[in-house]
Amino acid sequence: MRALVYHGPAHTSWDTVPDPVIEEATDALVRVEATTVCGTDLHIRRGDFPEVGPGTVLGHEAVGEVVETGGEVRHLRPGDQVIVSSVSACGDCGECHDARYGQCRGGGGWILGNLIDGTHAELVRVPFADHSTTRCPAGLPLDDAVLLAELLPTAYEVGVRNGHVGPGDTIVVVGAGPVGLACVVVARLYSPRRVIVVDLAGARLEAAVRLGADAAESPGRMIAELSEGPGADVVIEASGEPDGFLLCTRAVRTGGHIASIGTHGRPVTLHLESLWRKNLTISTGQVDTSSTPWLLELMRCGRLSVSPLVTHTLGLDRMEEAYEVFAHGTGTGALKAVLHRQ
Repeated sequence: MRALVYHGPAHTSWDTVPDPVIEEATDALVRVEATTVCGTDLHIRRGDFPEVGPGTVLGHEAVGEVVETGGEVRHLRPGDQVIVSSVSACGDCGECHDARYGQCRGGGGWILGNLIDGTHAELVRVPFADHSTTRCPAGLPLDDAVLLAELLPTAYEVGVRNGHVGPGDTIVVVGAGPVGLACVVVARLYSPRRVIVVDLAGARLEAAVRLGADAAESPGRMIAELSEGPGADVVIEASGEPDGFLLCTRAVRTGGHIASIGTHGRPVTLHLESLWRKNLTISTGQVDTSSTPWLLELMRCGRLSVSPLVTHTLGLDRMEEAYEVFAHGTGTGALKAVLHRQ
């Protein structure tokens, strides 16, 4: 099969590699119908995750068709269309029993495209398949379904839910990349008073307004007003940049919440000398994807519209191009690039 292989920092290639095989009785093999590039994939390619070894197939989000299952897979059959979660769950450990699948201690967690071969390939081996996939209903567009593998659950679980977004809240989202914009969409379900998006790219600020933000601007007047005034109830850090986190600490109100959702590849300074009096809550988290079935139902009934997040569609064999398009999103206008099997 063909797959995108990581060979070390700044070096990937679309190679011919052996097809995956069933290794454990709980595995399934899935033919990838659609996949997408994530900001974490860019961090890996840059070398920010040293645990990812040369020779690893990248990618951790996909929708596809089950082609083979191990002997202990009970809920899947060849031919089933499934959303492959970015997080694998053994289903047996204490963390999985509490639906904290991202912290799985039984061999799961974030392993696809990290510790084992991932989804940027024609075929992928999915460990713990019964607990790590969601049936994809007929008629759901692939471009929507693939966003349920990680993007939307991350926005909801790590941003909106961890941030305790509630009715009447003022919310600031710092970083208008795909996950930040997904936070805008999901936060709207909770009837906030105001959603403000901050980013440096004009095109992404325009996208934020189209997706439901009440205001969107470069760092400046609104953040200064929040800093000097009442502040935001919840600030979601979605940029993954040290300056973005600093901006969050300025915008949040006393007693407010900062939900850190961006992938940070560099150290971030926490200025406790100026924050210790603010009675803040700061949350971080690895997505669990436990919310995927709920978000899927919202999507099916028309309560969750995410199609505008997909700006580019390409063939699977254009994977390297997709990485470049996404990496330079401020210039290309790319939010999410989805790759389809041809």
